[in-house]
Amino acid sequence: MREISLVLGTAGHIDHGKTALINALTGINCDRLIEEKRRGITIELGFAPITLEDGRVVSVIDVPGHEKFIRQMVAGASGIDAALLVIAADESVMPQTREHLAIMNLLGVHEGLIAITKIDRIAGEEGMLELVIDDVKEFVKGTFLEGKPIVPVSSVTGENLDELRREITALIDRVKTRPVSGAFFLPVDRAFVISGFGTVVTGTAYHGTAHPSDKIEVLPSGREGRIRTLQVHGKNVESAFAGQRVAANLAGIDIDEITRGDVVCHKGIFRATRCFEAMIKLMPEVREPLKHWQRVHVCTGTSEVLARVSLLRSKQIEPGEEEPAQLVLEEPVVCTYGQRFILRFYSPLITIGGGEIIFPYSYKPRGAASRAKILERILRLKEAGRDSESRFEYLINEAGSISRSESLQLIQDTQNNVEGLAEKLIAHGKIILLDNNYVSRKYCDDMLHELVDSVKDYQKHFASESGMPVENINTSRSLINLAVNQGLLSIEGNKIHTPDFIPENDETFNANKNALKNICMSHKWQLITLNELKDEAGLPDKEFAKVIQAMKNSGELAIIPEGFILIRELEDEMRNILRSLGSQVTLAQVRDATGSTRKFILPILEYFDAKKYTRRAGDYRVVL
Repeated sequence: MREISLVLGTAGHIDHGKTALINALTGINCDRLIEEKRRGITIELGFAPITLEDGRVVSVIDVPGHEKFIRQMVAGASGIDAALLVIAADESVMPQTREHLAIMNLLGVHEGLIAITKIDRIAGEEGMLELVIDDVKEFVKGTFLEGKPIVPVSSVTGENLDELRREITALIDRVKTRPVSGAFFLPVDRAFVISGFGTVVTGTAYHGTAHPSDKIEVLPSGREGRIRTLQVHGKNVESAFAGQRVAANLAGIDIDEITRGDVVCHKGIFRATRCFEAMIKLMPEVREPLKHWQRVHVCTGTSEVLARVSLLRSKQIEPGEEEPAQLVLEEPVVCTYGQRFILRFYSPLITIGGGEIIFPYSYKPRGAASRAKILERILRLKEAGRDSESRFEYLINEAGSISRSESLQLIQDTQNNVEGLAEKLIAHGKIILLDNNYVSRKYCDDMLHELVDSVKDYQKHFASESGMPVENINTSRSLINLAVNQGLLSIEGNKIHTPDFIPENDETFNANKNALKNICMSHKWQLITLNELKDEAGLPDKEFAKVIQAMKNSGELAIIPEGFILIRELEDEMRNILRSLGSQVTLAQVRDATGSTRKFILPILEYFDAKKYTRRAGDYRVVL
């Protein structure tokens, strides 16, 4: 026996024999509730494994047929890969047959077959079965079931069940199984407690693979826990993957912290949203258009929430038409790229359309420019489809820069898979890894140009210096190194400049600088302030400011506490004095060694503390 990553779902009108047919094929009665057995109808989702002749095992979901339980039907149908449409021979096509098939179309189901049940009830009515088959063929024209096998069966007598099993096998062979790699994503359709084990959830795994002991979170609440054990069709397994019906026993999650509509997923990969971008299609038979900002019910996964429809390029969607839009939700949901959803009128509660989620994390639009940007993103991501590499490239180009941690949620995949995508884009020269961020080429080029322009501007104003001090540049060292590697800038010591830059030999500037140094040295440890230095030097304001700024940039001068000026020569001399006094010194010792006063020595020592030349310890300073 070999479980495969594929789910088959039933569809059809109430009392057309869906549950009885699954029972006949699997030996399992999917109606487990007392109320279901009493009323003879399916109320909740039912599940069973079908074992094919070659040993493959396929999960099958039995959905309710009654119109009152469309939400449950959508919750089950959202996770299926192929449909088994059930139509009773004695009633033929009925209202919920039509609605269920429309929902399957909207959910993107592309494969299936048709079972005409209860043929034992029309036995002896000559030509009746042929009429029903013709009716069904006409009904499915233009849908994914057009031209698909139609198998008349009886769950009571077993007639043609073997033929149906063969057609199911052929159907499974036609359907592409889901990829099992990636982040685990399980919309919850049931949550309950088993004595001695705790909280158990069930659902159809949409994506990825899970193992016992995996760390998980429950969204949208954000509760964190881990998987204790996993079961598939009642048997303990060491892994559960996309396309399987999964029961997960969770540790660290109480039953009142989880409910239908929540999602159990790998930690840090997904996040809840109150707005997503989508393509919406209205069913042709809907009697009125869907208008901008109209209130609707949105069924996605196993959740149902109210939302407003924000149309981006029209005022309404006509029946049968498709339009890009946003769904602004009244409650948070968790969804994925490419996930399908169903729309129902707020009132009356009837199915009107559905669509595909193009971008899960959006925001309420504000203004024409915002709507235009969102519209472009929808169209571009729709074009990218399931190509994660193209989607990743577009999102990086749009944002300019995305952190490595943020990229996991943006792409909704594991770290290994996202890094694999990034490596391909980097190898093709489409993006750059910079300071642990994925950066687009254009954004990187813009930052490099901005960096070079700032260096050129500095060179223009301080032409006599050998370049701009590296510590003055408000950007990352990685970007500086990239600029140097590309030959845009050069570094010498702690100065950065353009490769063609030659400092001006300004004799006046150098003379003024030396004059200021001499004044400071003449005062020695009786430090002077900036204003006092300006008055004593007698330089014009513009020239004085130019020299002072250049000396600060080059580290030749510092303005210390109380506004005193300390030039580099005095700073170096004071460090030598401290070392000569020992590993621990007092302010009084420094004062006496310099012949100065507390007024001047305390600001120097506080400046040294800030530069970590010293560390204050009570009344002492430790010389570092």
